[in-house]
This record gives sequence, C-alpha cells and structure tokens, in this order.
Amino acid sequence: MLHAWDRDHVLAALLLAFIALIAFLQLAVDPGLFPWAGYSVLAELIASALLPLRLTFVVGVADLGAVAGVYGAGVQGVATRDRFITVLAVFLAFVVSLFVCRLREKRDRRLRNLTISRARLRLLSEAGRRVGSTLDVSRTAAELADVAVVDFADLVRVDLVATREPFAAPTTGAQRVFPAASRAGPSAGPGGPPGPGDPMTYRESSGPATCLATGGSVLSQDPATTATWFTPGAAEPAEAGEAGPASAMAVALRARRGTLGVVVFGRLGTRPPFDEDDVLLAKEIASRAAVCIDNARRYTRERETALALQRSLLPQEMPSLMAVETHSRYLPADSAAGVGGDWFDVIPLSGARVALIVGDVAGHGIQASATMGRLRTAVRTLADIELTPDELLTRLDGIVLHRTAGVRNEIADTDLSATCLYAVYDPVTCECTVARAGHAPPVVRYPDGTVDLLDAPAGPPLGVGGLPFESATAHVPEGSLVVLYTDGLIESYDHDIDEGLDLLRAALRGTNPSMSDAADHILRSLLPNPPRDDVALLIARTGALGADQVAGWQLPSAPAAVAQARKYATDQLTAWDMSEDVEFAAELIVSELVTNAVRYATGPISLRLINGDSLICEVSDGSNTSPHLRLASALDEGGRGLFLIARTSERWGTRRTSAGKTIWAELSLS
Repeated sequence: MLHAWDRDHVLAALLLAFIALIAFLQLAVDPGLFPWAGYSVLAELIASALLPLRLTFVVGVADLGAVAGVYGAGVQGVATRDRFITVLAVFLAFVVSLFVCRLREKRDRRLRNLTISRARLRLLSEAGRRVGSTLDVSRTAAELADVAVVDFADLVRVDLVATREPFAAPTTGAQRVFPAASRAGPSAGPGGPPGPGDPMTYRESSGPATCLATGGSVLSQDPATTATWFTPGAAEPAEAGEAGPASAMAVALRARRGTLGVVVFGRLGTRPPFDEDDVLLAKEIASRAAVCIDNARRYTRERETALALQRSLLPQEMPSLMAVETHSRYLPADSAAGVGGDWFDVIPLSGARVALIVGDVAGHGIQASATMGRLRTAVRTLADIELTPDELLTRLDGIVLHRTAGVRNEIADTDLSATCLYAVYDPVTCECTVARAGHAPPVVRYPDGTVDLLDAPAGPPLGVGGLPFESATAHVPEGSLVVLYTDGLIESYDHDIDEGLDLLRAALRGTNPSMSDAADHILRSLLPNPPRDDVALLIARTGALGADQVAGWQLPSAPAAVAQARKYATDQLTAWDMSEDVEFAAELIVSELVTNAVRYATGPISLRLINGDSLICEVSDGSNTSPHLRLASALDEGGRGLFLIARTSERWGTRRTSAGKTIWAELSLS
C-alpha cells in the first residue's frame, strides 16, 4: 500500500504526462483554440484539489510552460489576440489553483489539529475514567499503561521508585526502581518491554534516569539511545537490543512535590514521532496517574500499618484451657473498605471458668484498630476483677463514654461506638452466662446436632449510655460448639442479618466436625466472595469437669473449722494422689483462707477444691469485703497470711458472688 507521499508523486507524474499529451496533440492535430486550453485548466484544478502546494506549483508551472510554448510558437494560424487570451487563461488558472490549494491545506491542517485535539481530550478523559479505579498500586500502574498503549504509544513502561515515600527532585545518585507495569501494542510484535520484576537501576545517562533526577521529561528521536529506556537492567545499549523505538519520551510521576517514578512511552517508525504537544499531553496524563498511584501507596501503607497493629492486638495464640478448646479466624475486609476494628479474646478466669469475647468497633483504619486495642485492654482489666458479664459491659460502656467526652476536640473520636459480646462458661456447672452490647447472639451446636441461638437481652451498643445491660444463663452440655462472630459474617448486601443467622445455623447442622473444619465450612457457606467488612470468628468446644475432679464442703463459722478444713483438703489430695509439695502448699493455703474467713467474715463458709490443669482452692463466705495484701512489719503478730498465699500459689484473687465473695488460689501441679 502506498503512503500519502508516494501517492502525491504518482498523481503529479500522471498530471504532467497528461499535460505533455495535450501539448503533443495540439502540435500534431489542428484542434481549434479553446478545447485544449480547457484541458490544461482542468489539470491545474485537479492538482489544486488533490496535491500539496509544492506539487501543485510544479504541475502549474509545467502546464503554463507547455501552453505558452505551444500557443506562443508551436501552433500556426492562431491570432496574436487568441494566443494571449489562452496563455492568460491558463496563467489565471495557475494562480487560482495555488490559492485554492493554499486554502485547502489550511483547512486540512485545522481539521487535522482539531482531530488531534479531540483525540487528546478523549485520551485524557479516558485516563481520568480508567486510571485509579482501585487503591491497588500495581493495578493503577497497569491501568495507566493500558490507557496509553494503543491510542498514544506502541510501548509503555511504568517504573516506581523503591522507596516508601516520594523523593524530592532534583536529586543526585541513581534511584532504584521496580517495574510496576509494561504494555506493548499490536504493532510492537511479540517482543516489547519486559514485564514486572525485581528492583533495578537505569543507566545514569539514559532519559529515564535524567527524568528521575530532575523530575521533568525527556524526549528523544534516536533509536540508538532509546533502546535502554525499556530495559533498565541493560548496562549498554547493545544489551537491550539492536535498536529502540524511533521516538520515545520519559515523564516523571510527581505527587506531593515528590517523584514517585517514571513512565516511558515509545513509538515505532510506523507512527509519527512524538512532538512537544505530545510531551504536554503525557505530562498531564502522568500527573493525574501520579495522584492515583500516590493515593494507592498511602492507602496501602496505612492498611498494612492498621493490619499490623490489629494483628498485634489480637491474641497471637489461643490459650490451652481445660474448660474449652478454642479456634479462631480473622478475615480483614477488602482493600476498598479498609481494616476495621473487629476483635476477639479468650480470658482464663478463676474457678476453671473462661471468658469468651467478641467485639466490633465502628469505622475502619488505624483509628478503629487503636480503639479496638483500648477496648480489649479494658475488657481484660475488668475481667481480671471478676465482674459479672452485665456489670462488665456497664463499666465498659462508662469507659467508652468517658473516652468520647474527653476527646470532643478530636474529630476521629467524636463518634466512638462499638458492640461487644461477653460470655463466661463454667465447666463445673456447664453453664454459660452471656451479656450483649448491641452484638449478635452466639450460636450453639449441641452434641445431638441441633443448633440454636444462645440468646440474651440485646443491650445498647457501647457509647450510648443511660441504658442497663442484662445477662442470661443457659446450660451448654459438654462437647457443644459455641460460635461467636462479628456482623461481617452474617450481614451482606444480598441478605440481612436474619438470613445470615439462618445460613450460619444451617452451616453448623449435621455431623460433629472439628473446629477447623467447622470454621472452613462456615466461611465457605456465608462468604463465597471476599468480605466487604472485617470478620472475626471464634469457635469454642465446651468441656466439663467430672464429679471426681471437684470436691466441696460446708464449714461452720468457728475456729474449729480450720482444722476440719485442713483434714478435708488433706484427705482429698491424698485421694487425688497429689505430691507432698502440692499437699503442703494446699494445706497452708486452705488453713490461711479459712482462718481469715472465720476471723473477718460472716455467714456460712464453704471450701471447694478443683483438680484440673492446676489445683484450685476456693473459700467462700458471706462478707463483701475483699482482702488486701500488705507487708507486715517485724513486730506484727498477723497480716502475713495473704503474703504466704501469694508466695506459695501461682496466682490468687477474689471474686464477688450473690452471697458474698470467694477467695481463690491456684497451684501448679508440677
């Protein structure tokens, strides 16, 4: 196929041959005057309509010379007046053809510029629509390359600096970059720029290196120098290939007064080379893309920070407990939603009991993760003082209200809100006490395969204030699965919470799988796609302590109860085949606890021993006064009982009961 330049020359040659034929016919035949002059004028009009100005001038001069030669001297028998009129007519046609050709070229140039401008505006609009559709750095770079590869360039390469923050330009020294995206158009063939890979450095004298150092743009029309622009790892041009694109330019990606990277465009010899207008267009596209890439990088960094913070605040490994076996899953939301404030925890309590907690802080990002960490710490502190579930949520609600009231000037915390579920399971009685603060109820799968909600009155979310919390107690037999979760598991755009609860119950029915298999089945059933909100899932399989592991006695509130308690404890420990060291320590602890109950408390006294992973000694009385550890002086006759208990036991503490209080101490069996 002929190019436009070749077609113009072929047409000009045909017109010159036509003019030569007219001149020959005028000399060989006696045609008369005007018919042949009309053909000459026609040739010039054709040239003015189809040929560029230079070739139109050549055809016109040849035509005018041919007419002047033929009618001036060649043709005989023509009057001088007629010769003059003929030459004048052809001359006027020559002038008119030049004028018409000039107007046509100006019109074509305007139309061509208008077409180019529209194409550039369309490319800018397409870049604004397609680039930055996500907050993923690699995908944003790929979108930039996809937009430019066909309509603007044959080769596109996007390289980003291997630093966490943009660097200020101008700068000195080579900058390491990593290939983020590369594309090659159909005309580039099977080759093209290499794809994403390891970080590398551009040659110091190459255009992209200069572009990175200055933060500007570089345009080159030399294929010998553009060869390494698309292969940063090549040390010499020969290593990049025989020749690069016929025209190439490198434009810096700049945002926040820093350089994020460089985008390199290349055109092969089949397309017009880049000009200064193309450089301006490339700068505008790169500027818009740089903002999107910078937003994606900042979001990715914040998301990674929030994820690291959140995972550091969540339990790193589940504790080994005799009351329950636990298994947890945490799924962060997709990149569009950001990291939320979902959390869970498992806290060992006194008396072999265990607390299961799941919560959800409103919002996403680092602020939500930090708030989650504060609430988790507060729950652990409140759980350590052995509060009942409803009282714990009341105290936690007060903490949230105090935090909100204390930071009214901090915009991020003015709308602090959270939900929480706090459950306490007792393996001695196989009872589970639950209190909810705006949270979905736990689901229990019983050993016989039936599934039901462990419902409790739904209190208000944390941070509302002024409303009470209530707890409910239910019998949960040994071997049951208790499932705690956040709303991201059961709530979705295609179904509401009630439908999600039905799906969760259906997923738990059937055989009795392992907790890991149950978690996998639940997530597959309820979350076929990546979650739009964080999901925290905590599964606990309940255990139970047999009658042979628990022993209890009622004691009189009299001094004789101390010796009686020691005898009960010694006989029971001997029956449990405890070591002498454990027996001695347990006898000392029981003696001191019962002595304090007789001397300082009122009401009935009870003693309970629990043989599990450790030995737990509990003494209950009717007083609400909690004992305090103090350091007795050398001359004091008393005050050393709790000190001896603290030194002998692994840990000890006090919890309130409906009838008074219970003082407990835990001994390691080793």
